[in-house]
Amino acid sequence: MEQISFLVRIAGFAAITGTFLYALGDVLLLASKVNLDLYPKLKPFVKLLFDAEKMVVLSPQRMTWGALMGVFATPLVIAGYWQIYQGLAGANPALVLVTVLLFFCASVIGAFVHGTFYYLGEYVLALNQVDEPSQMVIADMIARHRKVLIISYAPVMIMVVIASILFSIIVATQTTRFPAWMVAVNPLTLIVVWLIVKRILPQLARDWTEGAGFNIGFLIFFAITTTHILWNV
Repeated sequence: MEQISFLVRIAGFAAITGTFLYALGDVLLLASKVNLDLYPKLKPFVKLLFDAEKMVVLSPQRMTWGALMGVFATPLVIAGYWQIYQGLAGANPALVLVTVLLFFCASVIGAFVHGTFYYLGEYVLALNQVDEPSQMVIADMIARHRKVLIISYAPVMIMVVIASILFSIIVATQTTRFPAWMVAVNPLTLIVVWLIVKRILPQLARDWTEGAGFNIGFLIFFAITTTHILWNV
């Protein structure tokens, strides 16, 4: 039992580290501002880029670190789901397994989604550098990239929503190691809370956490489960 307790804590700290690195990767990839007057070649493609034009100010090195940091942090995040599995011990095994597997699958697919932002950034840099007759080739690549992002990102969001709801249902209706108030604490609710709280933060804080809300929500979730809930498992 003591061995399991130790591993549960280690898994929690791994998940906290992983989600922090993921959020930092988001910041490196997405936290930037751009004055399009300085990049006239991008202006005709603003609708296509859909806010990705701000990546034009990022260096390839920064984008590389941002993408790889999240991808390699994924195993650490997945370790946290084992902690959640242990925390839900005592509830319906099938329901718990479905919940944890949904979180697991979301992270696996999410690693792909996160990594592809590197290539999106490279497309934006190329769009700004090539001659105008060649821009349509890059624009077509960006359009196809957006379709891939939508196809892969949508299941991630759906699985996180379903898994978060299932987590709360299990805590509310069955015996687990989590207290009753945890019914209101899951990745989905914490992401929403963060997005609300972010509005009242100083502009600098909002700018530097741009694009990281998803992983900040998970970071807070694992911080709660590890520090306050499962410490005494």
